[in-house]
Amino acid sequence: MSQKGKITVRQLTITAIFMAINVALSSSIFSIPVPGGHLYVNDIVICTAALMFDPFSAFAVGGLGAFIGDLLFYPAPMFVSLVTHGLQAVVISLSVRYLGKKNETVGTVIGLVLGVVINVVGYSLGRAFIYSTPEQAALKLPFQILQASVGAAIAPVLCYAFKLKKVYTRYLAL
Repeated sequence: MSQKGKITVRQLTITAIFMAINVALSSSIFSIPVPGGHLYVNDIVICTAALMFDPFSAFAVGGLGAFIGDLLFYPAPMFVSLVTHGLQAVVISLSVRYLGKKNETVGTVIGLVLGVVINVVGYSLGRAFIYSTPEQAALKLPFQILQASVGAAIAPVLCYAFKLKKVYTRYLAL
């Protein structure tokens, strides 16, 4: 958010672009078939947005973006995605902002680790509830860990090594 606590048109536009990318990456076009479902790459954009954006915008990208993607492509887990990815994005964003005040690396690592845990636990519980069987959740567990970990590993590379966060902060978050 801007200094006055209001979201600028520029920030809203960038948030909407990231939401659209999340929706697109939620489709089976960009997924890898695995036993029990698909491996999606939208965790990359969710973690990237959470590292760069304020918690509200991070929730919009993570929770609402995943919810809309599921609504369009596979609606059964859409509420699980809303809660899980929304909470994941908010926790990462808050960790970077508050735990990372003195050392951004520490806040980033803690946030991403917590984000992976939230993602894996949230989807495992959600699958067990939606499909009424813990076996279905257990079948997908290794792939869910892989999906969440890949997102958490690639996001800091995009934000810090490729300087996406610096560009966003300098030119776009005015």
